[in-house]
Amino acid sequence: MHSQLLSTSQYNYLLALLDTSKFSVFLLHLPATPKMDYRKTLPLPQTFSHKIGYSQDSKFFKSFKSTFVKEFAPITSVSFSPSTPHRFAVTSATRVQIYTPRSQSVVKTISRFKDVARSGQIRGDGRLVIAGDDSGLVQVFDINSRAILRTFDDHKQPVHVTAFHPTEQTKVLSASDDCSVILHDIPTQTALHKFDEHSDYVRTANFSPSSPYLLVSGSYDHTVKLWDTRMQQSAMTMSTGGLPVESTCYLPGAESIASSSGPIVRIWDIMAGGRCRKAFSNHQKAVTSLCVDGDEKRLLTGSLDQMVKVYDLESLNVTHTMRFPAPVLSIAMSPDNINLAAGLSDGTLAIRRRQAKGVEVAEKIAEKEAMKSGLYEYMQEAQTVKPVTQTSVKSEGNLAHDEFKIEPIRRLKLKEFDKYLKKFQYSEALDVTLAKKAAPTTLFALLLELINRNGLKQAVSGRDDIGLEPLVSTLVKWIVDPRFTDIAVVVASTIIDIYGDVAGQSELIDNLLNKLRKKVDDEINVQTDFMNARGALDMIFAQSTLR
Repeated sequence: MHSQLLSTSQYNYLLALLDTSKFSVFLLHLPATPKMDYRKTLPLPQTFSHKIGYSQDSKFFKSFKSTFVKEFAPITSVSFSPSTPHRFAVTSATRVQIYTPRSQSVVKTISRFKDVARSGQIRGDGRLVIAGDDSGLVQVFDINSRAILRTFDDHKQPVHVTAFHPTEQTKVLSASDDCSVILHDIPTQTALHKFDEHSDYVRTANFSPSSPYLLVSGSYDHTVKLWDTRMQQSAMTMSTGGLPVESTCYLPGAESIASSSGPIVRIWDIMAGGRCRKAFSNHQKAVTSLCVDGDEKRLLTGSLDQMVKVYDLESLNVTHTMRFPAPVLSIAMSPDNINLAAGLSDGTLAIRRRQAKGVEVAEKIAEKEAMKSGLYEYMQEAQTVKPVTQTSVKSEGNLAHDEFKIEPIRRLKLKEFDKYLKKFQYSEALDVTLAKKAAPTTLFALLLELINRNGLKQAVSGRDDIGLEPLVSTLVKWIVDPRFTDIAVVVASTIIDIYGDVAGQSELIDNLLNKLRKKVDDEINVQTDFMNARGALDMIFAQSTLR
């Protein structure tokens, strides 16, 4: 018999277990010459390029080689993966295609959508893909198997924006034509926050790259809103003066936001309370897409006038212009600045790629080797910058005065069941824990995690009597332990719900369930006696106090 007194809720859990089995992502103008006057063509002077403003950015972007891929519907979204080799997701019609940048070919096609797909995005680790569609669903896919891992149905109208959180990889963002922005949690498949202050379609939203709590959204109600997940209301509202907001993006440092409304691009200063620092218009039609290049020195804008313009982020002057054969719906540049992709309204995917110079490749290799060895030489302009995720310590060894030693981060080694949980393989996680006869505290911690992830039924289902026996035996042994009673009752109820219809077909499981029932029954009797004794003692103590 168990000698510890259970709590009232645990006592009621055991009673309920006995009573019921159901628990319920340009023109140079030359002077005119006489018709008969032939002049020899002379080479242009060396200073000619400087006179017409032939910038370094123009030289840079002219080094890109173009490739065009024809799709059958407008390409509404192009997005690069933050991790190497920087594959990119292209969203068109009812599918999301994953391209590899080097061969510029499709390596994966995800087409499990009920309607037109929108905003395909690849997670930072390159393993998951998220996308919305016009039916209002938001789906998370495994990029290798293309299996649907999670489905969110909180939106009731087309979802035009999805995104993974840059630092907290289990959170995703979606924005819809139902005027709402929702923050979802992948493990529990629930909506953590819903922001619904917009009064018209929300067609753009972004996470802050520097704060885990901030995000920005733009709507056809002519406003840009800054949200803080710690607050119920928007933290800041910026008005665009009567024009719908098509695109937004954070600028380097995350202290400013760029937004596009019609042909106008505005720069908002968050630190100054949302003041418009500058507004400029160099396009003839609406700007549909904004992005920052990999070096975080340029802002790119794509427009329906078939132009992509490049701005210097310091002066905000146009440094280069690219023309495309159709209106531009989406523009993106890879983090390594080697690939540029644009989605056009006629279904053309324009891919531009440059050959990285040997110096650039050598610098990246040297940087990787330096980081592996624990050393990093700070550039002169960044000597005061310290890594955020690592601790820099001045070495007293052979390092120079401007060199630092980086303390390497020791990554936490995951246990085997944690690896399966990370892949959402719940049944395998439970099997390996039971097979290794883990401590009850570990096993019940895993069961609690499965309950919180709504994955307990998946883990328990589809087992024969041999596969079910270790779990039921564990419940028989530990169900009356106050540390595990709450979890054990939920697990037992789930087993009865799933296998109640086939009761009597396995003598092994039937015997174990009878033992479980008898143990619960005996424990309830003991607990009832305890409660009666405590009641009697309470009456005696009360009477003695009155005297």
